[in-house]
Amino acid sequence: MESSAISLLFSLLRRSSSSNNNSTTSNGGRSESPSPPNPSDYLINLIDSPGHIDFSSEVSTASRLSDGALILVDAVEGVCSQTVTVLRQAWLERLRPLLVVNKMDRLITELKMSPAEAYAYLSRLLEQVNAVMGTFFQGERMEDDLRWRERVERAAEGVRSGEGVTAGGGGGAAPTTTTTSVQQDDEGVVEVKEGETSGAFEEKDDEDIYFAPEKNNVIFSSALDGWAFTVKQFAALYEKKLGIKRAVLEKVLWGDFYLDPKTKRVLGGKHLKGRALKPMFVQLVLENVWAVYEATTGGDKGKGDPELLTKITRSLSISLPPHLLRSRDPRAILTAVFSQWLPLSTAILVSVIEQLPSSPAAQAARMPAIVASSPGADHVDKGITAAMTNFATGEDDPKVAFVSKMVAVRESELPEMRKGRNGVLTAEEARELGRKKRAEIARARAAAAGGEDGAGAVDVVADALGATAIGAEEEPADEGPEKETEDPEHLIGFARLYSGTLAVGDEVYVLPPKFSPAHPHTPPVPQRVTITALYLLMGRSLEPLRRVPAGTVFGVRGLAGAILKSGTLCSALRGGVNLAGVSLASKPIVRVALEPANPADLDKLVRGLRMLEQSDACAEYEVLESGEHVVLTAGELHLERCLKDLRERFARCDVQQGEPIVPYRESIVAAAEMNPPREGKDAPRGKVAAATSSRQVTVRVRVRPLPPAVTAFLVRNGAAVKRLYAERRAAEEARKSGHEVGDGEPADVGRNGDAQRDDIGDDAGEREDGAILSLADFRQKLKEAFAESKAEKDVWASVVDKITAFGPRRVGPNLLIDETKSEACTRVLRDPAATTSEPQPDSSTLTARDFSDKISYAFQLATAQGPLCHEPMQGVAVFLEDVNVHLPADEETSTAREKLGRLTGEVIRTVREGIYQGFLDWSPRLLLAMYSCEIQASTEVLGRVYGVITRRRGRILSESMNEGTPFFTIVALLPVAESFGFSDEIRKRTSGAASPQLLFAGFEPLDEDPFWVPFTEEDLEDLGELADRDNVAKKYMDGVRMRKGMFVQGRKLIKDAEKQKNLKR
Repeated sequence: MESSAISLLFSLLRRSSSSNNNSTTSNGGRSESPSPPNPSDYLINLIDSPGHIDFSSEVSTASRLSDGALILVDAVEGVCSQTVTVLRQAWLERLRPLLVVNKMDRLITELKMSPAEAYAYLSRLLEQVNAVMGTFFQGERMEDDLRWRERVERAAEGVRSGEGVTAGGGGGAAPTTTTTSVQQDDEGVVEVKEGETSGAFEEKDDEDIYFAPEKNNVIFSSALDGWAFTVKQFAALYEKKLGIKRAVLEKVLWGDFYLDPKTKRVLGGKHLKGRALKPMFVQLVLENVWAVYEATTGGDKGKGDPELLTKITRSLSISLPPHLLRSRDPRAILTAVFSQWLPLSTAILVSVIEQLPSSPAAQAARMPAIVASSPGADHVDKGITAAMTNFATGEDDPKVAFVSKMVAVRESELPEMRKGRNGVLTAEEARELGRKKRAEIARARAAAAGGEDGAGAVDVVADALGATAIGAEEEPADEGPEKETEDPEHLIGFARLYSGTLAVGDEVYVLPPKFSPAHPHTPPVPQRVTITALYLLMGRSLEPLRRVPAGTVFGVRGLAGAILKSGTLCSALRGGVNLAGVSLASKPIVRVALEPANPADLDKLVRGLRMLEQSDACAEYEVLESGEHVVLTAGELHLERCLKDLRERFARCDVQQGEPIVPYRESIVAAAEMNPPREGKDAPRGKVAAATSSRQVTVRVRVRPLPPAVTAFLVRNGAAVKRLYAERRAAEEARKSGHEVGDGEPADVGRNGDAQRDDIGDDAGEREDGAILSLADFRQKLKEAFAESKAEKDVWASVVDKITAFGPRRVGPNLLIDETKSEACTRVLRDPAATTSEPQPDSSTLTARDFSDKISYAFQLATAQGPLCHEPMQGVAVFLEDVNVHLPADEETSTAREKLGRLTGEVIRTVREGIYQGFLDWSPRLLLAMYSCEIQASTEVLGRVYGVITRRRGRILSESMNEGTPFFTIVALLPVAESFGFSDEIRKRTSGAASPQLLFAGFEPLDEDPFWVPFTEEDLEDLGELADRDNVAKKYMDGVRMRKGMFVQGRKLIKDAEKQKNLKR
């Protein structure tokens, strides 16, 4: 399942407003003939993305290419988790949405609702959708308010320190100044004006973000039956009949408005005076739609009412073909009536044209925010930003295009290959080919006549004649079938052009997702490619183009090898903009090892996996240390799709899959059943003193569990930690070189280039929902998270200033804290400008500071592979309390570098083992990857759904009944390890009446010690000696250890030796 695009040319006939006014005269005389309507042509690039939650990445990649969004909501299922995901993606990309309430026919055929019941149900559905939009607005409003207050406070502090002016205001009011006004614009420029008062916080208007049928941003449809309508369409139908202006009808057809049958006046709910009138939407809209269903598919036998059908067709001036009336096929008649009365395409495309912004208007509104959020936004060329914002389409304007993904297309489907397919040419193509070849032969003869080298001229003519041979393309007859069966895949970029005009043969730079205009030449260096072909995307087919103007969604060829998944095409390298920072709604969580059934096909499998990784936005491919080829997917359905593509398209060989590899996390807690501390009964828990094998270095560490609030904060703000490392390294390199890093100059030097480049750009590929925190904000919020811990406040009071490293991979939710008196390690959360350069110690002696990088590296190793089953740690704090160096007297003559080289491996191993021992001194826990499961089921199958969830160790979070329907919405948490085959089992148990939606919801601890064994008499009596079978945590841990080839304690390789036999016997 992949998102596909199609370009539609839609012609709309419109009458000018002057012709409408001249159609009737003011004196009641004969009306003038209206002028003919003016046709207007619109090009609509429609991108269709799959709705399953496993393919949310397709929605993410398509959102950056679009100017608006059509949000489809099931009329029966309502707002589900995928609906919220799509709405959030549209909100983050600043897309104007249109709500399409689809499957309206289910309200009639399945739920048997009356028009009044359906109206009440649809009203509640719109309230649910608007509630989701309200949460987005409220969250953004709170962030804006917080940033505004911080700006004003900083500006006020600057004024107080500089001029001694006192700022007033308190409580919940906005900060003000009595004699000095402190203001700041969007670019961060602070202005101080004398004699004025600063204005209050400007509230944003949220009226335009909500869906309301009277605003014509809601479409009611049934794609199965081919009909859709908006309130505006029915307002046009009833304008002449009721004598009410169309603009007025658009406002009153939805809502608490009623039509007086006697006076034909519109009444509000307050003026009913006890009369039982139906809302206008029920009376004028829904009852007519319900009547069509009753006339075609209603009745006792589902054959409809012929008399009512005749009455409806006459009133609507619809003529049905005679063969349909004779066949009496209810579905065919229903589709024919609606296709003439309320065609689906008309309602959708007209709403897109009238409600969604055009490409120039959309780019003018969206581009400033997108450019401002891109990496290195301060270094983007102003001309490029202006060209994108102003929708520049000239050939000399900067060319900027965003490639959201790479699409694999078979060679036989390329337009260039259609002519030569099977060697068959049309008559016109054959004449054109003959004309070109005759011209080539004439030029070759002319060159031969005027040249001195006769042999060379003969060769040229022979080559030209050979190229025109009739059977030249069909000469290798034996290889023809093989070429047809091979049909290799080619990668086409799925792109949108924002400025300029792109033509075949143009040379552009491919900017990778980690590119920053502040360091344009830092590895990986952007490549310069030549556009070899441009295509108009028409679903499964491609149409060749010579040039593409701005605002077009198109396919581009020539990027193979330059783009992995996404990237930006820019005509200029210096000052280029990186548009590839799109956040994926779902990240790959399921890993499966693959191998070919025939070992000789291993090369095919590797090539196929690389092609799959490029063509799928969410799939990833990696090779483990054991040599296994692993593919990472978003879920079970996504995995099935990837395997199908591998077997049929990319690898074209039989592929075998292993057991799914599910990630775990390892953590520690303080539990009542813990064993006494290793160092003694009265010793602090988690404290370990470890010495190297040579007894020359002694390290004392203490391991503690982090407070839950701190762990959650670190998990959410991984991108802030990445940027923190990038800024610190850039500052250190600039300080070492003695000058500031300038534009276009690499921030890294020498061998650290790759590591520095990774830190600078990782936040572009994994951008989080909120803004990335600065160093000051990160420090402050981390201190607040530590302050929330009620236990051991004295331990966590000054921890933030002592943090040395985050792990694993320098961004994980584990902390290395330096509590040594000599400050053996560098503090990462200190301000680089405030850090003073300390005097270098004597090179002939070794101190604790010489081992700082080794200790940090050991911390990264330990947190990346925990002691339970070599899975990453989470929520662990390692306190480095002391590092002592004891060198024997006979080694004092050797240089420090020689001694350091011998001790490097010993220190790393010792620190890692010490962390492991301190970890196991607490009660260890496994953290399971969890899915948030949402299921809609009726009361008849509710018990079966609960049974399946319980058997797979799931936990029910909530159960709510959908008002107006017999369906319940169940929200549960399900371990990813138990989710394989879950959807199929649910469908089988409920006979297809329930289908789950699974969304990754993070990691949750399994409250069970994997090393716990019964030791009391009661436990032994209840559980027996083999109680490890009931230990779920030990089962998961042993499974991972067996898969990784690690030792499994208590595993019996031979259970009944006397029953085994030889192969010979």
